[in-house]
Amino acid sequence: MSKVKIGVVGVGRMGTYHVGILNELPDVELAAVVDTDPKNLSAIAKNYGTPGFNNHQDLYGKVEVAVVAVPTGLHYPITKDLLSAGIHVLLEKPCANDLEQARELFKIAEDKGLTLHIGHVERFNGAVQELHKIVDSPIFVECKRMGPFTDRIKDDGVVLDIMIHDIDIILNLIQSKVVSTHVLGASVFSKKDDLVNAQLEFENGCIANILASRVSQNQVRTLSVTQKDSYVVLDYTDQEIYVHRKSSSEHKLSKDSVRYKQESLVERIFVHKDNPLKLELKHFLDCATNGHQRKVAIDSELYSLEIALKILGQFNKNHQK
Repeated sequence: MSKVKIGVVGVGRMGTYHVGILNELPDVELAAVVDTDPKNLSAIAKNYGTPGFNNHQDLYGKVEVAVVAVPTGLHYPITKDLLSAGIHVLLEKPCANDLEQARELFKIAEDKGLTLHIGHVERFNGAVQELHKIVDSPIFVECKRMGPFTDRIKDDGVVLDIMIHDIDIILNLIQSKVVSTHVLGASVFSKKDDLVNAQLEFENGCIANILASRVSQNQVRTLSVTQKDSYVVLDYTDQEIYVHRKSSSEHKLSKDSVRYKQESLVERIFVHKDNPLKLELKHFLDCATNGHQRKVAIDSELYSLEIALKILGQFNKNHQK
Protein backbone atom coordinates (compact mmCIF):
# COMPACT_ATOMS: atom_id res chain seq x y z
CA MET A 1 0.00 0.00 0.00
CA SER A 2 1.45 3.36 -1.02
CA LYS A 3 1.90 6.05 1.59
CA VAL A 4 -0.10 9.27 1.61
CA LYS A 5 2.11 12.21 0.67
CA ILE A 6 1.55 15.17 2.96
CA GLY A 7 2.99 18.66 3.33
CA VAL A 8 2.93 21.13 6.22
CA VAL A 9 2.64 24.85 5.52
CA GLY A 10 3.99 26.84 8.45
CA VAL A 11 6.46 25.05 10.73
CA GLY A 12 6.47 27.31 13.74
CA ARG A 13 5.42 25.90 17.10
CA MET A 14 2.11 24.30 16.04
CA GLY A 15 3.36 23.19 12.64
CA THR A 16 6.32 21.47 14.27
CA TYR A 17 3.93 19.47 16.48
CA HIS A 18 2.16 18.29 13.34
CA VAL A 19 5.48 17.34 11.70
CA GLY A 20 6.53 15.30 14.73
CA ILE A 21 3.31 13.27 14.78
CA LEU A 22 3.08 12.84 11.01
CA ASN A 23 6.62 11.50 11.01
CA GLU A 24 5.47 8.70 13.34
CA LEU A 25 2.40 7.62 11.34
CA PRO A 26 3.18 4.47 9.33
CA ASP A 27 1.00 5.22 6.28
CA VAL A 28 2.24 8.78 5.78
CA GLU A 29 5.17 10.25 3.89
CA LEU A 30 6.09 13.76 5.00
CA ALA A 31 6.99 14.95 1.50
CA ALA A 32 7.66 18.66 2.09
CA VAL A 33 7.31 21.58 4.47
CA VAL A 34 6.84 25.28 3.69
CA ASP A 35 7.88 28.31 5.72
CA THR A 36 9.15 31.83 5.05
CA ASP A 37 11.74 31.54 7.85
CA PRO A 38 14.91 29.69 6.72
CA LYS A 39 15.67 28.79 10.37
CA ASN A 40 12.42 26.84 10.67
CA LEU A 41 13.09 24.99 7.43
CA SER A 42 16.64 24.22 8.52
CA ALA A 43 15.43 22.78 11.84
CA ILE A 44 12.94 20.46 10.10
CA ALA A 45 15.55 19.35 7.55
CA LYS A 46 18.03 18.60 10.34
CA ASN A 47 15.56 16.65 12.51
CA TYR A 48 13.50 14.87 9.86
CA GLY A 49 15.36 15.19 6.55
CA THR A 50 12.27 16.72 4.95
CA PRO A 51 12.82 19.13 2.03
CA GLY A 52 11.66 22.70 2.65
CA PHE A 53 10.26 25.45 0.42
CA ASN A 54 9.31 29.08 0.97
CA ASN A 55 6.11 29.12 -1.12
CA HIS A 56 3.02 26.94 -0.57
CA GLN A 57 2.57 26.60 -4.34
CA ASP A 58 5.76 24.50 -4.35
CA LEU A 59 3.61 21.72 -2.88
CA TYR A 60 1.61 21.34 -6.10
CA GLY A 61 2.26 17.92 -7.58
CA LYS A 62 4.23 16.81 -4.53
CA VAL A 63 1.45 16.15 -2.00
CA GLU A 64 -2.15 14.90 -1.84
CA VAL A 65 -2.95 16.46 1.54
CA ALA A 66 -1.63 19.41 3.51
CA VAL A 67 -1.70 20.87 7.00
CA VAL A 68 -1.89 24.68 7.14
CA ALA A 69 -0.52 26.18 10.38
CA VAL A 70 0.23 29.77 9.43
CA PRO A 71 -1.01 33.04 11.02
CA THR A 72 -4.79 33.50 10.73
CA GLY A 73 -4.56 36.32 8.19
CA LEU A 74 -2.96 33.87 5.72
CA HIS A 75 -5.46 31.02 6.26
CA TYR A 76 -7.85 32.08 3.50
CA PRO A 77 -5.47 32.78 0.58
CA ILE A 78 -3.22 29.76 1.19
CA THR A 79 -6.05 27.29 1.80
CA LYS A 80 -7.96 28.59 -1.24
CA ASP A 81 -4.89 27.99 -3.41
CA LEU A 82 -4.31 24.48 -2.06
CA LEU A 83 -7.97 23.43 -2.42
CA SER A 84 -8.09 24.89 -5.93
CA ALA A 85 -5.05 22.73 -6.74
CA GLY A 86 -6.96 19.61 -5.61
CA ILE A 87 -5.22 19.18 -2.23
CA HIS A 88 -7.12 18.10 0.92
CA VAL A 89 -6.47 20.52 3.81
CA LEU A 90 -6.37 20.38 7.58
CA LEU A 91 -6.49 24.06 8.52
CA GLU A 92 -5.59 25.18 12.02
CA LYS A 93 -8.33 27.13 13.79
CA PRO A 94 -9.78 29.61 13.32
CA CYS A 95 -10.83 28.80 9.76
CA ALA A 96 -10.61 32.50 8.83
CA ASN A 97 -11.16 35.89 10.40
CA ASP A 98 -14.04 36.53 8.00
CA LEU A 99 -17.21 34.42 7.86
CA GLU A 100 -17.76 34.80 4.11
CA GLN A 101 -14.19 33.69 3.39
CA ALA A 102 -14.75 30.61 5.57
CA ARG A 103 -17.94 29.79 3.66
CA GLU A 104 -16.08 30.15 0.37
CA LEU A 105 -13.36 27.70 1.47
CA PHE A 106 -15.94 25.06 2.39
CA LYS A 107 -17.77 25.65 -0.90
CA ILE A 108 -14.57 25.10 -2.90
CA ALA A 109 -13.85 21.90 -0.95
CA GLU A 110 -17.41 20.66 -1.48
CA ASP A 111 -17.39 21.43 -5.22
CA LYS A 112 -14.08 19.62 -5.68
CA GLY A 113 -14.94 16.65 -3.46
CA LEU A 114 -12.11 17.50 -1.05
CA THR A 115 -11.84 17.30 2.74
CA LEU A 116 -11.42 20.61 4.57
CA HIS A 117 -10.97 19.95 8.28
CA ILE A 118 -10.62 22.74 10.86
CA GLY A 119 -8.15 22.00 13.65
CA HIS A 120 -10.38 22.08 16.73
CA VAL A 121 -8.09 19.63 18.50
CA GLU A 122 -10.05 19.61 21.79
CA ARG A 123 -12.81 17.62 20.06
CA PHE A 124 -10.38 14.72 20.08
CA ASN A 125 -9.59 15.04 23.77
CA GLY A 126 -10.81 11.78 25.34
CA ALA A 127 -12.43 13.67 28.22
CA VAL A 128 -14.48 15.84 25.83
CA GLN A 129 -15.76 12.76 24.03
CA GLU A 130 -16.79 11.18 27.35
CA LEU A 131 -18.45 14.46 28.35
CA HIS A 132 -20.99 14.09 25.54
CA LYS A 133 -22.09 10.76 27.05
CA ILE A 134 -22.69 12.33 30.48
CA VAL A 135 -24.24 15.70 29.68
CA ASP A 136 -27.82 15.65 28.36
CA SER A 137 -29.61 18.64 29.93
CA PRO A 138 -27.13 21.40 30.82
CA ILE A 139 -28.43 24.41 32.76
CA PHE A 140 -25.17 26.32 33.15
CA VAL A 141 -21.78 25.77 31.53
CA GLU A 142 -18.59 27.51 32.63
CA CYS A 143 -15.23 27.41 30.85
CA LYS A 144 -11.89 28.78 31.98
CA ARG A 145 -8.87 28.81 29.69
CA MET A 146 -6.09 30.85 31.25
CA GLY A 147 -2.33 31.13 30.96
CA PRO A 148 0.60 33.56 30.82
CA PHE A 149 1.19 35.97 27.95
CA THR A 150 3.24 34.83 25.01
CA ASP A 151 4.14 36.78 21.88
CA ARG A 152 3.94 33.54 19.86
CA ILE A 153 0.56 34.61 18.48
CA LYS A 154 1.15 37.70 16.34
CA ASP A 155 -2.25 38.47 14.83
CA ASP A 156 -4.89 37.00 17.17
CA GLY A 157 -6.12 37.80 20.64
CA VAL A 158 -7.59 35.23 23.03
CA VAL A 159 -10.98 34.97 21.32
CA LEU A 160 -9.70 33.49 18.04
CA ASP A 161 -6.64 31.83 19.58
CA ILE A 162 -8.06 29.95 22.56
CA MET A 163 -11.69 30.87 23.36
CA ILE A 164 -12.85 29.44 20.04
CA HIS A 165 -12.05 25.93 21.40
CA ASP A 166 -14.58 26.38 24.21
CA ILE A 167 -17.16 28.05 21.97
CA ASP A 168 -16.96 25.06 19.65
CA ILE A 169 -17.35 22.52 22.46
CA ILE A 170 -20.18 24.42 24.18
CA LEU A 171 -22.19 24.79 20.97
CA ASN A 172 -21.88 21.07 20.25
CA LEU A 173 -22.79 20.27 23.86
CA ILE A 174 -25.83 22.54 24.22
CA GLN A 175 -27.22 22.09 20.69
CA SER A 176 -29.18 25.34 20.72
CA LYS A 177 -28.88 28.76 19.11
CA VAL A 178 -27.30 31.70 20.94
CA VAL A 179 -29.90 34.45 21.51
CA SER A 180 -27.76 37.02 23.37
CA THR A 181 -24.13 37.72 24.22
CA HIS A 182 -22.53 39.99 26.80
CA VAL A 183 -18.80 40.65 26.59
CA LEU A 184 -16.31 42.21 29.00
CA GLY A 185 -12.56 42.31 28.43
CA ALA A 186 -9.26 44.12 28.56
CA SER A 187 -6.09 44.70 26.56
CA VAL A 188 -3.21 44.25 29.00
CA PHE A 189 0.03 43.21 27.27
CA SER A 190 -0.99 43.99 23.70
CA LYS A 191 -3.46 46.08 21.75
CA LYS A 192 -5.64 43.01 21.18
CA ASP A 193 -8.05 41.05 23.38
CA ASP A 194 -5.82 39.62 26.14
CA LEU A 195 -8.62 38.98 28.67
CA VAL A 196 -12.22 38.29 27.67
CA ASN A 197 -15.26 37.10 29.60
CA ALA A 198 -18.26 36.22 27.43
CA GLN A 199 -21.72 35.29 28.69
CA LEU A 200 -23.97 33.47 26.24
CA GLU A 201 -27.69 32.87 26.59
CA PHE A 202 -29.22 30.09 24.52
CA GLU A 203 -32.65 29.60 23.01
CA ASN A 204 -33.29 26.59 25.26
CA GLY A 205 -32.56 28.64 28.42
CA CYS A 206 -29.05 27.37 29.07
CA ILE A 207 -26.41 29.94 30.08
CA ALA A 208 -22.68 29.73 29.41
CA ASN A 209 -19.84 31.76 30.85
CA ILE A 210 -16.51 31.62 29.01
CA LEU A 211 -13.31 33.14 30.40
CA ALA A 212 -10.21 33.32 28.22
CA SER A 213 -7.05 34.97 29.49
CA ARG A 214 -3.40 35.27 28.52
CA VAL A 215 -2.58 37.51 31.48
CA SER A 216 -2.65 34.79 34.16
CA GLN A 217 0.44 33.33 35.77
CA ASN A 218 -1.08 29.87 36.16
CA GLN A 219 -2.37 27.49 33.51
CA VAL A 220 -6.06 26.60 33.84
CA ARG A 221 -8.06 24.58 31.29
CA THR A 222 -11.41 23.56 32.78
CA LEU A 223 -15.05 23.16 31.84
CA SER A 224 -17.90 22.59 34.28
CA VAL A 225 -21.54 21.75 33.61
CA THR A 226 -24.45 22.17 36.01
CA GLN A 227 -27.39 19.81 35.50
CA LYS A 228 -30.37 19.25 37.79
CA ASP A 229 -28.95 16.06 39.26
CA SER A 230 -25.20 16.50 38.79
CA TYR A 231 -22.23 18.85 38.54
CA VAL A 232 -19.62 17.75 36.01
CA VAL A 233 -16.03 19.03 36.01
CA LEU A 234 -13.63 18.41 33.12
CA ASP A 235 -9.91 19.15 33.20
CA TYR A 236 -8.55 19.36 29.65
CA THR A 237 -4.90 19.17 30.67
CA ASP A 238 -5.20 15.96 32.71
CA GLN A 239 -8.06 14.59 30.57
CA GLU A 240 -10.04 13.91 33.75
CA ILE A 241 -13.79 14.10 34.48
CA TYR A 242 -15.41 14.18 37.90
CA VAL A 243 -19.18 13.98 38.44
CA HIS A 244 -20.62 15.31 41.72
CA ARG A 245 -24.02 13.96 42.74
CA LYS A 246 -26.34 14.18 45.76
CA SER A 247 -24.59 17.24 47.11
CA SER A 248 -25.49 18.76 50.45
CA SER A 249 -24.16 21.77 52.28
CA GLU A 250 -24.59 23.22 55.75
CA HIS A 251 -23.05 25.92 57.85
CA LYS A 252 -22.05 25.96 61.48
CA LEU A 253 -21.95 29.12 63.54
CA SER A 254 -19.17 29.53 66.08
CA LYS A 255 -18.10 32.46 68.20
CA ASP A 256 -15.65 33.85 65.65
CA SER A 257 -16.73 32.59 62.27
CA VAL A 258 -19.14 30.77 60.03
CA ARG A 259 -17.87 27.42 58.78
CA TYR A 260 -19.28 25.72 55.73
CA LYS A 261 -19.37 22.00 55.13
CA GLN A 262 -20.18 20.38 51.80
CA GLU A 263 -20.57 16.74 50.96
CA SER A 264 -21.27 14.95 47.69
CA LEU A 265 -20.77 11.64 45.99
CA VAL A 266 -17.92 12.09 43.52
CA GLU A 267 -17.56 9.74 40.57
CA ARG A 268 -14.37 9.72 38.52
CA ILE A 269 -15.07 8.80 34.90
CA PHE A 270 -12.64 6.53 33.10
CA VAL A 271 -11.17 8.36 30.13
CA HIS A 272 -9.16 6.66 27.40
CA LYS A 273 -6.17 8.98 27.05
CA ASP A 274 -4.35 9.48 23.81
CA ASN A 275 -2.67 12.39 22.05
CA PRO A 276 -5.60 14.51 20.73
CA LEU A 277 -3.53 15.97 17.88
CA LYS A 278 -2.55 12.47 16.74
CA LEU A 279 -6.21 11.38 16.79
CA GLU A 280 -7.20 14.50 14.85
CA LEU A 281 -4.58 13.92 12.15
CA LYS A 282 -5.57 10.26 11.79
CA HIS A 283 -9.24 11.23 11.48
CA PHE A 284 -8.43 13.88 8.86
CA LEU A 285 -6.34 11.46 6.83
CA ASP A 286 -9.11 8.86 7.05
CA CYS A 287 -11.65 11.37 5.70
CA ALA A 288 -9.30 12.59 2.97
CA THR A 289 -8.08 9.22 1.71
CA ASN A 290 -10.98 6.85 2.51
CA GLY A 291 -13.90 9.24 2.19
CA HIS A 292 -15.09 8.63 5.75
CA GLN A 293 -17.53 11.09 7.28
CA ARG A 294 -16.23 14.22 8.98
CA LYS A 295 -16.85 14.57 12.72
CA VAL A 296 -18.65 17.93 12.70
CA ALA A 297 -21.05 19.35 10.11
CA ILE A 298 -20.00 22.38 8.09
CA ASP A 299 -22.89 24.43 9.53
CA SER A 300 -21.53 23.72 13.01
CA GLU A 301 -18.01 24.75 11.97
CA LEU A 302 -19.30 28.04 10.61
CA TYR A 303 -21.54 28.70 13.64
CA SER A 304 -18.58 28.38 16.03
CA LEU A 305 -16.68 30.95 13.97
CA GLU A 306 -19.75 33.20 13.71
CA ILE A 307 -20.16 33.35 17.51
CA ALA A 308 -16.41 33.87 18.03
CA LEU A 309 -16.40 36.78 15.57
CA LYS A 310 -19.49 38.24 17.25
CA ILE A 311 -17.76 38.14 20.64
CA LEU A 312 -14.63 39.70 19.17
CA GLY A 313 -16.73 42.37 17.47
CA GLN A 314 -18.35 43.30 20.79
CA PHE A 315 -14.96 43.45 22.48
CA ASN A 316 -13.57 45.73 19.77
CA LYS A 317 -16.65 47.96 19.89
CA ASN A 318 -16.30 48.32 23.68
CA HIS A 319 -12.63 49.27 23.32
CA GLN A 320 -12.81 51.77 20.49
CA LYS A 321 -11.12 55.02 21.42
